[in-house]
This record gives sequence, structure tokens and C-alpha cells, in this order.
Amino acid sequence: MRAEDDAALQALLLPFVDGVLTWPENGGVLFLRARDGWPLHQRELPGLVCEQSFKPEAEALKHSGLTLVDASEDSRHALVLVLPPRQRDEARALFARALTRCAPGGRVVACLSNNEGSKAGEADLARIAGPVGNLSKHKCRVFWTAPLDGPADPGLAAQWLQADAPRAIAEGRFLSRPGLFAWDRIDPASRLLVEQLPATLAGRAADLGAGYGYIASELLARCPGITAVDLYEAEGRALELARSNLAPLASRAQLGFHWHDVTRGLEGQQYDVIVSNPPFHAQGRADRPDIGRAFISAAAQAMRPGGQLWLVANRHLPYEEMLAVHFGDVRTVAQRDGFKVIAAVATPRAAAVAPAGAIDRRRNKGKARNRDWK
Repeated sequence: MRAEDDAALQALLLPFVDGVLTWPENGGVLFLRARDGWPLHQRELPGLVCEQSFKPEAEALKHSGLTLVDASEDSRHALVLVLPPRQRDEARALFARALTRCAPGGRVVACLSNNEGSKAGEADLARIAGPVGNLSKHKCRVFWTAPLDGPADPGLAAQWLQADAPRAIAEGRFLSRPGLFAWDRIDPASRLLVEQLPATLAGRAADLGAGYGYIASELLARCPGITAVDLYEAEGRALELARSNLAPLASRAQLGFHWHDVTRGLEGQQYDVIVSNPPFHAQGRADRPDIGRAFISAAAQAMRPGGQLWLVANRHLPYEEMLAVHFGDVRTVAQRDGFKVIAAVATPRAAAVAPAGAIDRRRNKGKARNRDWK
């Protein structure tokens, strides 16, 4: 999300800009699920520290000079700002955690856009914190507690704090948690991908956008020739679970876990196999095929000649042109339930960065290839 479009961030600070609330001079300010943007830089915000588990947002905050803190810290603050996520269990847990991080006499201030459950979010905060004030602007609602001395409903707050706890899914095979992609099930697109993986895949592998580790675990189970897997995931909350879920496989292959934004590339890495179910949304609802294209580019630059990319995507997403630019051989292997699995082989020619206009010259050639895959 571009800073100029972040209406929720702008509305979050509105009570302080308008003088309805006073920014604390002492006691510090913690911003949970912080996002960077011009509203954070239009005036001095003394004592502000930020927490963010999503790598692109964390990097943006860091690059703009804001201080990042780890989620494991338990210090208390005179003010806790919150930009809650859409998933309600996750949002409720975040409200409850905000209360635990609020010093006696401090406030919690939160904001949601109207089309992402602002009234429900306000009601949830009021249930555990007591009466709240509010303002509406920029198609958002910002709401805040009175000065607090603990939750108004400690039992409910404790219950909600556990709403985001890791839990077993898929008949106990994996740990997951609310708010992650397909958090409570095996994603059908990922399942389709792993069903197509040939047992002959071998060597060093990477899983781009690994989530809680389902595809990587299936790759190791189905392909005995895989000797190492690096998991790349931008959401730190998911990567923690991937570590747990793949721990039983640590003796099977060398494992690496990387909190990383794949769209920035995989500099210095070389792989024989790359698997991926690229995200096609960022923090908003709109389709973002540019993310998948960036994943393809990163995979191409990190692939050894002859290496194989196995990718799954929604059928309507236009990845074939980018694949034709970067890979010598491209084939749609399977289609089901609105998804497609595409396999591609890297060649020395495809490993080079494609010149401008190469998509137009190669796309028909790439689509025409239809080799046997082993």
C-alpha cells in the first residue's frame, strides 16, 4: 500500500492532530502492526517504537528511520497504537495484547477502514476495555479507550489473547494460527502443486512464500533426492510455525529459514529446484500479479541452468509471459478448481536478465513449447 493511500494510518493519528487526544511526553508509545507513511513524519512523535512481523512493512519502517522492536518484548507504554488485521480472531488477540502492553493510566488507540469491519472492531475493543471514544474520517473509524488500569473484562481479554495461539490443523500434521494464508486448512492450490511434483526432483531447493511449511514438507516427503530446502517467507508469524512444522525433518535434509521479501531477489543463491505458491495480494484486497512476476524473476536469477521451477497460481493470473522471458521451457502441467500448475526449466540463455521488449518477442515461443517432463 502506498503511503499516500493509507487512509487508516492517517485516521489513526487524527485525534492527536486535532487535539482530541494528547501525545504522551513520557512513558513511550508502541505501534502494533505499524506501517510507514507520511502521517508518521508530519510532526514529532517522541517515544514512538514500532512492531511489525511483515518484512516489507518492517523494512519500510526501518528505512524511514523509525525504531523497530521485537514482539517478544513486554515493556509497557503510555500509549499503544493498533492497526488491526482483517481476520477477527487475530484482531481480537491483538487488542488483548495491546492492553497487556499498556501502562497504568495509558490508552489504546486503534483504526480500521469502514469496509474492513471498523464498527465490529470498535465493539470488540469496548468489550474488553470498557467505553471507547471515536472519530470517523477518510472512510475509516478511529477509536480509543479511556485511561486504563487493566482490562474491563479480564477473563474475556485472556480468552482473546489465546485466540491467535498456534493450533494443530490437517489432522494434527501442522501448526498454524489465524491470520496466515489459508491458516486453518491445506490450501487447494498448494495441494494441487505438490500432487504434480515429480519424485525425480533432486538437489538444493527453495520454497518461495513458504507460509507455515506445507509445500516444503511435501517436497521432502515426495522427492528423496532433495538434499536441502531454504524456506523464504515475509510474514514472521508464519516462519516461526514453519520452523516447528519442519523440525522433525531436520535429519532428512539441510533446512534454512529466511524472513525475507522475495520480491527483492535472492542475491547470491543458486538452486536446482524452486517451488512456489506466490501471494497475489499484499495488505489490501486488490489482485497484485506484480508480486508473482517478481517471484518468477527472483527464481530465474537464483536457478542453476537446468533447474526446475514448479509454480501454482490462480488460472487468470498472467504469469506465462514473464516465465517465457526468463525460462527456456515452460509448460502448464495441471489445471483444477481455478488453479494452474506451471513447470519451467532454466537455461543459460534464460538466466540472463531479459532486455526490454523481450516479452513481446518470446511469449508466443514460450507458450508453444510442450516437452515431456521427467
